[in-house]
Amino acid sequence: MEHVQLFLRGADLDSRTAAQLAGASCVVGVLTVLARMVSNRRAAKEKIQRARSRRDESLQRAEQAVLQYKESHPLAESALILTLSLSELTKKLQEGSLNPEDVFYSYMEKTLDLNKKLNCCTGILLESFDQLKTVASNKEGLLYGVPVSIKENIAYKNYDSSCGLIIKLDQPEDKDSVIVEVLKRQGAIPFVKTNLPQGLLNYDCGNPIYGQTVNPCNLQKTPGGSSGGEGALIGGGGSLLGIGTDIGGSVRIPSAFCGICGFKATSGRLSSRGVRAALPGQKSVCSSSGPMARDVDSLALCMQALLCDHMFSLDPTIPPIPFNAQIYQSTSPLRIGYLENDGYTGSSPSMARGVREVKALLEQAGHTLVPYSPLKTSDVFPELVVKGILGDGTTTLLQNLEGGPLDPCLKAQVLPYYLPKWLKKTISFLLKPLAPRIASVCSAICGVGSVADQWKHQSAVEDYIHETIAEWRRCNIDVLMCPALGPAFNFLYCGKLSCASSPMILYNLLNFPAGVVPVSTVTAEDEEKLKHYKGNYQDYWDKVFKQAVSGGEGLPVAVQCVALPWQDELCLRFMKEVEQLVRQNRK
Repeated sequence: MEHVQLFLRGADLDSRTAAQLAGASCVVGVLTVLARMVSNRRAAKEKIQRARSRRDESLQRAEQAVLQYKESHPLAESALILTLSLSELTKKLQEGSLNPEDVFYSYMEKTLDLNKKLNCCTGILLESFDQLKTVASNKEGLLYGVPVSIKENIAYKNYDSSCGLIIKLDQPEDKDSVIVEVLKRQGAIPFVKTNLPQGLLNYDCGNPIYGQTVNPCNLQKTPGGSSGGEGALIGGGGSLLGIGTDIGGSVRIPSAFCGICGFKATSGRLSSRGVRAALPGQKSVCSSSGPMARDVDSLALCMQALLCDHMFSLDPTIPPIPFNAQIYQSTSPLRIGYLENDGYTGSSPSMARGVREVKALLEQAGHTLVPYSPLKTSDVFPELVVKGILGDGTTTLLQNLEGGPLDPCLKAQVLPYYLPKWLKKTISFLLKPLAPRIASVCSAICGVGSVADQWKHQSAVEDYIHETIAEWRRCNIDVLMCPALGPAFNFLYCGKLSCASSPMILYNLLNFPAGVVPVSTVTAEDEEKLKHYKGNYQDYWDKVFKQAVSGGEGLPVAVQCVALPWQDELCLRFMKEVEQLVRQNRK
């Protein structure tokens, strides 16, 4: 009996010791996690500070260089230079009536001034000052002496391409992207990198590193995204030509919001080597680079310059198809499909009016207009677009966002991604009778599931592309005109309305070339009609959309022009036609 008691006392002691050890382990574990969190926050803060210091230093050094140049060249005609179109500027540079130095410093000065108001730049490319000294060696280039801005995620040697992500800071590129190399070979001078949203998958333009960019047309509005820094800089007159990227309207939305022209090429037409993506490896919804500028001729000249033997040599995966100027310059009548509403996101009154007005101008000019409706958009957006981009159930995106705070413009969009899959499915089930559109997207962000499901998904995307092409053939249309998203949103609404990108992202899914052209501005009558806006579903998102675009009087109105894959020149030709007819009508 005594042995039993001793054993029980020992067991009791052991259990108490074990409990104490377990408790101590929990405390140590919690303290370790907290210490790691504090360490990660401190590391993120230090990374952000270093990035901001690099930006500030580049801006200060550029300001000093501009002041020195102005002191030694007091007669430089900056005001005149800034009014020239790209075609006028390149002509004067080629003939020698303007020199690259005057042009470069005029745009550098304007960019520095504009950035103080718009916060559109992530840093000046200081190597551009050295390139300026040797640019005469590329005088035969189509863009000789032209300062060009580039989106932050386009690789430039010795600079970060962070995509607005803290974990990707302090990783400078070891070489230029192919697009930058070709621009330099064509005599262009990349001189500044521009801001974008955190992680790229958002059409606002703010991140925890560089802050929020604002719209040059109205400082209380977003410039759009993800190429929002480009849209703001070009729209404000600080750049004549820029390069953006587009996976869901990311060139076209900021172009529409800021009143400039933007073009998304067929994916694969321009090299993507050195262009950093938010979700590398995702193939269902195609990303593409493209030019942004004040007019369509500038877009065409940029495409002509990029589609050269040098690019085809640097990146043999690109089909060696030079720019077809004959198609771009054609004047033959077109059969044009048109729509005011894609059936998923209802167009704002101003954007629908823009389509109607341009339709009338095109008909007067001798073109044939044919009503057209996109196929199955209510199913396509959640099942093909959302599931395609977020096929891994948002895992990669959330990993990219680790190591720092969420930007305010992204929070509403991303917070549901953190919910467990079972909860998202449950919420989707409960919402289906009340808000079917929201329910379907809530389910879609869970991803595709398995590899077999991924293959089925990609097969469904291919089928949809062929179905759409067959519908174009049935309608016998050459090109399509449809509304752009807009007008420019109020702050913090883009993250609440990922669905509103449907009029733009559809053509990334299809891999059709597409561009936007400004055609009008929002009127008081448009604002009055907006008060009665109901949308297509009369759901929560339609109500939020109405709030997002309110207060837009005077903002740009644009239309979107689309062509079939690889018919980039035809798309640009159609954009040019719209631009010319609108200008003639104004006169």
